[in-house]
Amino acid sequence: MTFSDLSVIVVGLGTLYFILYRLQLRRSRPDEPPVIPAPGLPFLGHVLCMALQGGRYMQQLGLRIQHVAQGGVGTTLGGPTPSTLSSPSSSSTSASQSSAPAGIVTLPVPGSRIYLVTDPSLAAAVQRASRALSFTPLVPDVTRRVLGLDKKTVSIVRGENLAVATSPKLRPAATSGTGPTMSIVDDQKYDESYGFLADMHDMVYSYLGPGDTLTSFVKDAVCELVGQVNSYASELDASMTSTPPTPAVVDLLAWMKHFVTLGTAQFLYGPRNPLAMEPALEPAFWEFVHGLGRLLLVGDRQPGSLMASLLGGRPFAAREQLVDGFTTYLTADEHLSSDSSEIVRRRVAIADRYGWARSSTARSELSFLFAGIINTAVTSFWVVLRLFSDLDLLQTVRRELETRSNGSSDDNYDDGDTLSIDHIRTNCPTLLTVYQECLRLGSNNMSTRLVLSDTLLADRYFLRAGSVVQIAAGVIHADPTLWGADVDTFDPARFLPKAAAKPDKTDKASPAVPKRHPAAFRAFGGGKTLCPGRHFATAEILSFAAAVVLMFDAEDAAAAAMGQHGVPPKVPPRNDRVLPIHILEPAAKDVPQARLQLRRSGRPLRVVP
Repeated sequence: MTFSDLSVIVVGLGTLYFILYRLQLRRSRPDEPPVIPAPGLPFLGHVLCMALQGGRYMQQLGLRIQHVAQGGVGTTLGGPTPSTLSSPSSSSTSASQSSAPAGIVTLPVPGSRIYLVTDPSLAAAVQRASRALSFTPLVPDVTRRVLGLDKKTVSIVRGENLAVATSPKLRPAATSGTGPTMSIVDDQKYDESYGFLADMHDMVYSYLGPGDTLTSFVKDAVCELVGQVNSYASELDASMTSTPPTPAVVDLLAWMKHFVTLGTAQFLYGPRNPLAMEPALEPAFWEFVHGLGRLLLVGDRQPGSLMASLLGGRPFAAREQLVDGFTTYLTADEHLSSDSSEIVRRRVAIADRYGWARSSTARSELSFLFAGIINTAVTSFWVVLRLFSDLDLLQTVRRELETRSNGSSDDNYDDGDTLSIDHIRTNCPTLLTVYQECLRLGSNNMSTRLVLSDTLLADRYFLRAGSVVQIAAGVIHADPTLWGADVDTFDPARFLPKAAAKPDKTDKASPAVPKRHPAAFRAFGGGKTLCPGRHFATAEILSFAAAVVLMFDAEDAAAAAMGQHGVPPKVPPRNDRVLPIHILEPAAKDVPQARLQLRRSGRPLRVVP
């Protein structure tokens, strides 16, 4: 190759880069949110950074944009360089104008655009615009990949009422002051109010909404989890009476995952549930959970195919192992047993009514098992660890849990071995705020919507049909203008009512407490995607955490091995370099090892409503 040929290639590549760079800055209209060009590679940079760095990239990118927009150091946003491709802290945040307003920006990606929302008031506006911005049409394709649903089942999920076009089309019938709009749906056919997803949604809400059904549901779940704790305590009690006594050293996260995984499977699917019949399915479940990002890429491939083997790897194999177990369970009609939960029987009945094969229903049940286990297990871990790591906080919560109503003749308070779900809900404010603060620090999730038709958000920002809107909870939860200068610090009193009060004016050192927008707490999503199980999950997690801290003391295992007893276990950093689908876990190498000591020898806890 001659120097002249090399020069032509370099000039050609440079020209192509310049053209692509300029193309990604184009906006459909002047009122479309400002564009943040992809770092390094036009259109691809944001996607690559998200793949390499997980939720951390979007959080740090969003916070940097917020900082600049609020007049932080460097009020203009500089251009990208290839060296910034893998570093969001130094990545390009250049906009198509000299500075960007806070709240929403456009991220160019191949074939589409992502509107990243980082302001709670705009998040609330997205939630209100549910007719034009919806997650529902994304469900068929997401479940196809994650669960491996076949084409026939996906077509049932989508039906005729949730069809979307691959590219926007003119919608002349719907005009505004600016003229005809574009849409990816047929206004005469698109309707989310009926069909498989609507029926499943309504059924779940009927069970998990406040009321007697929820109360009974919570009690059954808590009884199962506390039963797991009681069984372990009994085994530990027996081991401590042996000679020599055997200390209980546990990986605290794995320990709590085990209780929640087995307890939830038992509560939902009965004693003959797949995980009870095949113990190997418990580690397979967590392999599946931790590999969801890979399944989004190749999860719809045929088992045994080259793509499934090479890219799907162990998560793909674990999913298929779980599917086999649930197919056997459902084919034998084990879900009809009185020991299984009514909500599972109703889910299977709806799938049967719509013509699902039992093998497909088995895949669907993986999503329900996921919903029942993952956030409960990980959030309970953080709550318990925060309590064990702070002895003063632990004593405060134990006092709240052990307080009895003066002169009460209620059977709920007949002895100190009773765990009252209602007492935890109404008389344990510190435990509740610890839970909420753990959710704030651990929730880095994205609430995603598809733009069905051209929309003017909050009468200010134009959103183009076919694009994607993502509300960045990780950015909103880490914004110091919303939560204060100590936003990165765990504050167990942050959610107490007094935290919203004005600071003492006589105390000059007292910091101003910002008034938070109602949509600033995003742990359960919002709008139509507000988690239907939030009441259930809250009661279950608080009760489970309460049982653990009432039954056990914990100390740092490494310190105890060196003779330094009473050292609390340390709280590790969260691992935010993963796809933020659920509450973030610590990295495996950082999980604390705890030495447990039983507080209540021979005294199991009894659960009452």
